[in-house]
Amino acid sequence: MRGEVTAQQAMFSYVSPEARVPATHPLRAIKARADEVLATLERTFDEMYSSTGRPSIPPERLLKSELLIALFSIRGHRLFCEELNYNILFRWFLDMNLDEPGFDHSTFSQNSERLLQHEVAQRFFDAVVTAARREGLLSDEHFTVDGTLIEAWASLKSVTPKAAPAAAPPDDPGNPTVDFHGERRTNATHQSTTDPEARLARKGQGKEAKLCFSGHVLMENRHGLCVDLQIAPATGTAERETALAMLRRQASRGIRPRTLGADKGYHCRDFVRQLRRRHIRPHLARVAGRRTPGLDGRTTRTVGYALSQRIRKRVEEIFGWLKTVGGLRKTRFRGLARTQHAALLVGAAYNLLRISRLQAPAPAT
Repeated sequence: MRGEVTAQQAMFSYVSPEARVPATHPLRAIKARADEVLATLERTFDEMYSSTGRPSIPPERLLKSELLIALFSIRGHRLFCEELNYNILFRWFLDMNLDEPGFDHSTFSQNSERLLQHEVAQRFFDAVVTAARREGLLSDEHFTVDGTLIEAWASLKSVTPKAAPAAAPPDDPGNPTVDFHGERRTNATHQSTTDPEARLARKGQGKEAKLCFSGHVLMENRHGLCVDLQIAPATGTAERETALAMLRRQASRGIRPRTLGADKGYHCRDFVRQLRRRHIRPHLARVAGRRTPGLDGRTTRTVGYALSQRIRKRVEEIFGWLKTVGGLRKTRFRGLARTQHAALLVGAAYNLLRISRLQAPAPAT
């Protein structure tokens, strides 16, 4: 028979958020691992706050909120704080009662600045990677590196000459009329007034130039986890320079790769020489007709080289998730520091999701 809609709703609920989340929900495994990682950062959180004053939003909830924003592709802090008022799943993930008030979006963003000042995103990302290594999910020998462009939160209309005199007030402050046709604009002579750290860059020949940052990922080849993530200015040499910087960070942690896979953008004499100096075999895709000492048939004819070239394509899965699900196709923040902070949190969310799937129990047959 047809059900009836009752206008009177129940005043009390005796079902906890824990009971409303299914036992097989994928967030359960992610929450368990996130809580374990956050427990290792307890001393860092104690150093961030004073022992007196009014309590703020717990840093554990701030970081877990950023995980939810990345995992559920939420546009920003304001929308997340709105959804937190009625989303029981989010409240369960943050260990909040149903009667507990949600976050004010301005307070949430202001408290997030404290995480940026203390580089908590980097420590959280590193703690996730350390946990994966402790569980035997990472390779210490074979890695892949790649880079991509991340569009900045700035319009081409904001690009003006660096030495330009004071201009007249715009006709429309929200969307001014700008005529730059016939004007040659370069990073040496122009910069954005919205985000001066963003640089004009293009994906390839014939493509339009956009204000961008460059994003770089170092992936281990065993399970395709992201072990390092760096945001840098979009320059022509950023890929190779950042790759060497990430390798130096791995060496400082006692990890010395044996091979490094990459695409043709890394095939140059100096980069190959730097890898050989570190006793790393360059498994780089070769540019046809380019002869480079240290990258010849003795390297490219091996089985390991062919395997690295096949596995290195998996790094595109990381970029695809970071940009589509994680929202990093176009950053919502201005400046390198804030974009780096957001990218590390999205990268930590990707790793936690990947780890939870790698260790998921096999389905019963």
